[in-house]
Amino acid sequence: MHDDRGPDRVVHGDNLEVLATLDDRSFTLVYLDPPFNTGRKQRRHASTAVRSADVDADSARGRRERVTGFRGSSYERVRGDLLRFDDRFDDYWSFLEPRLLEAWRVLADDGTLYLHLDYRESHYAKVLLDALFGRDSFLNELVWAYDFGAKAKTRWPTKHDTILVYVKDPDRYHFDSAAVDREPYMAPGLVTPEQRERGKLPTDVWWHTIVSPTGREKTGYPTQKPEGILRRIVQASSREGDWVLDFFAGSGTTGAVAAALGRRYVLVDDNATAIEVMRRRLPGATFSAVG
Repeated sequence: MHDDRGPDRVVHGDNLEVLATLDDRSFTLVYLDPPFNTGRKQRRHASTAVRSADVDADSARGRRERVTGFRGSSYERVRGDLLRFDDRFDDYWSFLEPRLLEAWRVLADDGTLYLHLDYRESHYAKVLLDALFGRDSFLNELVWAYDFGAKAKTRWPTKHDTILVYVKDPDRYHFDSAAVDREPYMAPGLVTPEQRERGKLPTDVWWHTIVSPTGREKTGYPTQKPEGILRRIVQASSREGDWVLDFFAGSGTTGAVAAALGRRYVLVDDNATAIEVMRRRLPGATFSAVG
């Protein structure tokens, strides 16, 4: 669908159909922010587009011995155990799993996959992705913590999302901590003036506000993520000129950040409102439709 000479693209359509048109190993960074399974019900999506044999042969090239059970007995056992534990989980994961397989296929050999979820599904995702792609591909569990909105009175208020990070090849993935914007020390009195001036590298816990209802970033899209979160991801896990993919694109934050940092992008969404938001936000992109 794209090459180094092609334009940044926004595609309106079912992401599984669009993914089937993308080249193997063509994206250095894949960021996914799928619909959170807040009601624990998701319409089933039947599809034959997933090419699990191709993923095994191509995407795990050179490291199959470390991905034992890829789409095989160990994965099916884990999936079966989770299904027996919670028979509702299959509704959501039958939708998400084929898209994760396609994301892995199009991920470059030095690429990184970021899967953004909330507390309802992150524990399932970690177990399944370990079984599916291999535990040695797991890089980080990032916690995005924020403090805004209503506070529960009958339990600890839930004010964080989880971002699971997996690398295609743990021996050669791209990660540039020096490119990441630094942040203030939480205890500046414990460090030198030079350290305070320079700031510290972020850890795996990211304190960052949500998109301000009155801020310049606000597009009106209900699930919009702040540019600061995507900026950190794009800075660390891609280089200038690299291609970035987001196929639950929503308001287009991934594209806006990628463009500002000199990356190329392909965004996909099947929501007409999201496409209109991105038309306003990403005037330099080429828009098309599939299906």
